[in-house]
Amino acid sequence: MAKAKEASFDAPMKIKKSTGDKIADVLIYFGITVLSLICILPFIQVLAVSISSSSSVYANQVLLIPVGVNIDAYRQVLADSNLVHSLWFTAILTITFTIGGMLVTIFSAYALSRPKLKGRYFFATLFLITMYFSAGIIPDYLLMDNLNILDSVWCLFLPGLFSAYNMIILRTFIQNSIPESLIEAAELDGCDDFRILFQVVLPLSKSVLATLALFYAVGRWNSFSDALYYITSEKYKPLQLKLKEITDSAAASDNEAGTSAVTNSKVFQSAGIMFATIPIVIVYPFVQKYFVSGVMVGAVKG
Repeated sequence: MAKAKEASFDAPMKIKKSTGDKIADVLIYFGITVLSLICILPFIQVLAVSISSSSSVYANQVLLIPVGVNIDAYRQVLADSNLVHSLWFTAILTITFTIGGMLVTIFSAYALSRPKLKGRYFFATLFLITMYFSAGIIPDYLLMDNLNILDSVWCLFLPGLFSAYNMIILRTFIQNSIPESLIEAAELDGCDDFRILFQVVLPLSKSVLATLALFYAVGRWNSFSDALYYITSEKYKPLQLKLKEITDSAAASDNEAGTSAVTNSKVFQSAGIMFATIPIVIVYPFVQKYFVSGVMVGAVKG
């Protein structure tokens, strides 16, 4: 009997959920499912249109499953040498922009997280002001003109290189999640700020760094408004702007060419959207585990 009682105490206790808890769980799962479908179904629909025949799209037979599968639209996209050049240019620009943005963000966030930095609250306030007030498009354009960087890669690289929002996220993470005693121990061992940053702080910040890097990369990859205002040379046009020009010209020609051309334009536009989306979709799974952890920064303080 004693052994039986000990065994019963060692067994894990099963918590019985109330009816209200079960209903709440069902509602939560239902809400998550609906939100997931809202995000996924448009992507599937665009993919289905991009690999369907024009006649099927014209007959409204394509919803989520391709009809009359073909990849002619993708061949048309890849046959454009300017579009392929824009793809490589945007990829290189995104990589260098992300690296540069992360370096600026890391150095500024670490410096502003150090209590020994004099005037750090003043500088933090200056950065915060930029999140609320902006000069506008015309002053920005005049600034680019005065700096002589219009119609160059620098007008796509320099203006967005620093994000006050990303800096605040990283600074908050360093202050709240990395023990000050650990940094003090490194200082006692003779480490300077650079060694502390690269050997202590950054290895413990992988999740938030991956999240911020994804923010920088996706923001630069999807951006086209700055290129629309500042760029006129074909060699400096990013992929998103190039796709916009191609789809706009295709839509304009539809007004003169009839229904068949309109349908072809829809298929071509869908293929262009997938052409610009797939690279980011491929990258995301590699940083997903860090991204999930990073978006929870500040939610739970252990």
